[in-house]
Amino acid sequence: MNRKGLEKLREKKRAAAVLFGVLLSFSLFSSPSWAGEGTEGAAPYGTAQELESITVTANKIEEDVTDVPQSITVLDAYTLEEKGIKDLPDVVREIPNMWSTPNSASAVGNTVSYRGLNTSVFTSNNPVVVYIDGVPYSLAYGFDASLVNAQRIEVLRGPQGTLYGKEAIGAVINIVSKDPEDRWQGTIGAEYGSFNSVLGTVNLSGPLVPNTLFLGISGQYRRDDGWIENDYPGMEEDANREKDHKISSYLLYKPNDRFSARLTLSRDYSKDYWEDGYGLPTGSTVGEFDRDDAEHVDYDEKVFQLTESNTQSLNLSYELDPFTLTSTTTHRVLEAKGNFDADFGNNTLYAGLATFNNSETDTWTQEVRLASNNTAGLRWVGGVYFDIEEHDVGPYGAQFPYYDAAGTFYGNFEVNAESVTDTNTQAAFGQVMVPFADAFELTLGGRYQRIEKEIDLSSYYLPMGVSGAAYYQLKADKTWNAFLPKVALSYAVNDDWTAYASWSKGYLPGGFNFFATQGTARDNSFDPQQSTNYEVGIKGAFSRFRVAASLFYMDIEDIHVYKSLGGGIYLSGNADRAHSQGAELEMTWFLTDTLELTAAVGIIDAEYDDYDAGDGVVFDGERIQETPDHTARIGLAYYHPGGLYARTDVTNVGEVYFYNDTNQEFEKESSYLIVDVKVGYRFTPLDIYVFGKNLTDEEYVNGFRANSLASVATFGEPRTFGIGVRYKF
Repeated sequence: MNRKGLEKLREKKRAAAVLFGVLLSFSLFSSPSWAGEGTEGAAPYGTAQELESITVTANKIEEDVTDVPQSITVLDAYTLEEKGIKDLPDVVREIPNMWSTPNSASAVGNTVSYRGLNTSVFTSNNPVVVYIDGVPYSLAYGFDASLVNAQRIEVLRGPQGTLYGKEAIGAVINIVSKDPEDRWQGTIGAEYGSFNSVLGTVNLSGPLVPNTLFLGISGQYRRDDGWIENDYPGMEEDANREKDHKISSYLLYKPNDRFSARLTLSRDYSKDYWEDGYGLPTGSTVGEFDRDDAEHVDYDEKVFQLTESNTQSLNLSYELDPFTLTSTTTHRVLEAKGNFDADFGNNTLYAGLATFNNSETDTWTQEVRLASNNTAGLRWVGGVYFDIEEHDVGPYGAQFPYYDAAGTFYGNFEVNAESVTDTNTQAAFGQVMVPFADAFELTLGGRYQRIEKEIDLSSYYLPMGVSGAAYYQLKADKTWNAFLPKVALSYAVNDDWTAYASWSKGYLPGGFNFFATQGTARDNSFDPQQSTNYEVGIKGAFSRFRVAASLFYMDIEDIHVYKSLGGGIYLSGNADRAHSQGAELEMTWFLTDTLELTAAVGIIDAEYDDYDAGDGVVFDGERIQETPDHTARIGLAYYHPGGLYARTDVTNVGEVYFYNDTNQEFEKESSYLIVDVKVGYRFTPLDIYVFGKNLTDEEYVNGFRANSLASVATFGEPRTFGIGVRYKF
């Protein structure tokens, strides 16, 4: 082993010793002398003697999580605070078999994979859809949300198209905001950490008119100088700095117990610079990258990804004796601007040249539904849904030096595609839960939807700075009709345990190639991606212990992919078939009155069965990219009745494959392990804490792309430390 490797090993051994010491101190703190002194200051959401029930709205009606026949992860407000979960990537890390790549790495936003399902190549829709009080977030751009006012987060695992719509082929992250009380209250928080990172949060709510009209305001500001330096003269030194802010406010009108109206306005802004990594010449493989080499880069063009969204939503609810009528209207404008160094370096041939990707998406949605008010027995929900979306893309392309076969230089050229895609969706949905034979319950659901898409695209290939006519144009429209059924059968083993089996269809809409350069409308359209899902599971609790386990199998059809024609020409298309199968387990166990153990494990085997990539390349039998073969986390938390608390969280991510488009092969990245620690003290109304993330300074690749211009890899953050304070009133 070389000197560099030995030093890294010594560092990891020192960190492991620190971790062992922390775990040992946990064990000492949890000695029997604390037993019987009460649970105040322990787990506020439950007690060590008896875990409280968890209510969710997975089926758009309130139910105990144990009774819902599907895999669900619930993160309450206290858990979010205690674990330091601040954004959606943090949420994703909590979910077995779910994984995300960072915003800059994909160059198409923050992509998410789950159970072998990945972000759509051309629609940029994630297979996991976020809902914030009824507002859907499915695009990889802007795939984030403020969690400052979150009451709980329900992660509904598996396809959710029956009740949640067309893009929810993999899962739904449902963020439920806190309801205000009839008194003014709030929280103010601040953190400071490594690389000059700053985080500030505020959350305030209360009555404008007692018992009738309420106001809520929340906000978050974050800034980070990053851990990479740019050594190129005249460029900003802090290469991968970032900043963002999120602001949200609402008015809640509740004149009586039956009617409520909630108007919510929010604005999100983020700007990330460079990458959390670096680039190498085209053809380079994942194994050639090293995080140490990423700490100093040398590039001559501004690189940034900016996303900005403005959202409005109106939720109206009226409760009648047998059912509740709900209307949810939303409007969101999302703008994304990206500029990237063409060669991710300082090659003089590419001096001042860039790739770029800009878009604006304007979406209106309307849902009206009826839901029974029964808490037991026959329950049902049904409704209609509509949306209208305009997706403008452009400028979208690349700049490059043009040489002919003889080596003659003709100057710098630019290829650019600009398009407008209009989408209209209409859907009707319903679901009924029918108990029978004392311990059984049958769930039957379905959604019929119609999606119409129309594209108007123009592609340009011109010398830089020269205007001219488009060399290729595409005008096309297409309509897809689909029925998304769901059947589930649950069996109440006893009051605390439920077993279930389910079958359902998942769906991700088809569309058109935003970067078409040749071919017919048929060549540049792709069919919806669909899945058939089978799941069996069991969940329950007793005394200090709660567990949920499931097995799943999924057939995937018509995966959205590129088709190569050779010579750098690509058309949109579908890979015919793939499958994924695996198991997931989640557990919470109060070992003592003051010590809590949590764990989650996901194991998956996901492969392409029939994938002809064109140009004579076949990927049958290859592992699906960006799908780790396992994810595992374990957390140990200590709560002292006097206010002291501490926790250690260990996360392990298994082998993952990335697709190298230049070499047309799938490349393996090894597994990695992350250790995080947090220690704090609560004394009403103040909470002061310190934290460390990635204590062993693990080096791992979390994103990779390769094309004709460069290969780019990004890394997880190195070891960081910080201090924080939170004040509640």
